[in-house]
Amino acid sequence: MSAARVVMAALLLVVLPLPAPPSPTAAAPERATTAESTKARARKPEPRARKAAPKAPRAEERAAVTPAPKSSTPILHEVVQGDTLGAIAGKYGVTVSSIVIANNLKGPRARLALRQRLVIPQRAGARAAVVRVRRGPVAEPLPVSLVLALPEFEDPPPFRWPVEGPVTSTFGRRGRSWHRGLDIHADPGTPIVAAAGGVVIASGFEPRYGQRVTIDHGAGFVTLYAHNERNLVDVGQEVAAGQTIALVGRTGRATGEHVHFEIRHDGRVYNPLYLLPLPPRGVQLDLAAIDLEASDDE
Repeated sequence: MSAARVVMAALLLVVLPLPAPPSPTAAAPERATTAESTKARARKPEPRARKAAPKAPRAEERAAVTPAPKSSTPILHEVVQGDTLGAIAGKYGVTVSSIVIANNLKGPRARLALRQRLVIPQRAGARAAVVRVRRGPVAEPLPVSLVLALPEFEDPPPFRWPVEGPVTSTFGRRGRSWHRGLDIHADPGTPIVAAAGGVVIASGFEPRYGQRVTIDHGAGFVTLYAHNERNLVDVGQEVAAGQTIALVGRTGRATGEHVHFEIRHDGRVYNPLYLLPLPPRGVQLDLAAIDLEASDDE
């Protein structure tokens, strides 16, 4: 009986094979897939941190402001040997005209006495506060052809005023630009006379000056009369001092009836107030309060 059992067990071992152990190659793909997914997660880039927006400049960075200087007493200059109005004006950085007006002198060629005390007006350009800005229009530099200094001509022509009336705009700095002459207000149609004798070298219309007349007086001196309503002389015509050459108007770039008057020498423009006699009766000259309603845009 026991022998039969042994034989039966042997037959079962032959007929029924034992289950094979799991193959190591079968689990390899699963492990590989898991490893690849882990590497993919490791390679996935992380979202970049956003850069902080630049801070807007503070107000004090946009404009640096220097506090206004405290007011001081007026400056007095005592005249010494050799002083001239031009030299004094240059020393303090002001114009001769401002000294003349501040001290009620007779004119830019007034004689000075030793030890005479002159009030030096504050410069028009003195700044109560200095503001530096990065934007905005820049002041036009001084043109080479425009001379601010007091001229020292040996024998200039005896110029006269071309018309009587208030000066509405003076020579030199005006706003951010430069004015090349005097603007003298007068009623429309008022006669304009030649400031000195000479020959007419231009008489016609220009977009800026409108109707204008230009006279050559010899020795390099030339005068110009602009914004006229009508010119009464022709090119090549000789004119005498005081002769009517045009009528007051507002042609060209002008905001009111007036004469724009220039005095030139060798192509450079000079302040007519330095070469004209004292203003005639009725002429008002106030540099501190200029009426710009009757002026031009040069």
